[in-house]
Amino acid sequence: MRDLIWRKSSRSSSDGDQCVEVAHVEHGVAIRDSKEPEGPFLVVPRAALRAALRGLTDR
Repeated sequence: MRDLIWRKSSRSSSDGDQCVEVAHVEHGVAIRDSKEPEGPFLVVPRAALRAALRGLTDR
């Protein structure tokens, strides 16, 4: 996959223990653990991510 521009989530902890990064990709959003930048990442459709986040905030 091409070079992605990763952004750290504003909800990640400031001490670096729980950092999530996201990047826009053609068919969705890539998500990775910032502690493993060369490791695997998950790509999900934008609509699926929106629904998951909405479900978390509805609790």
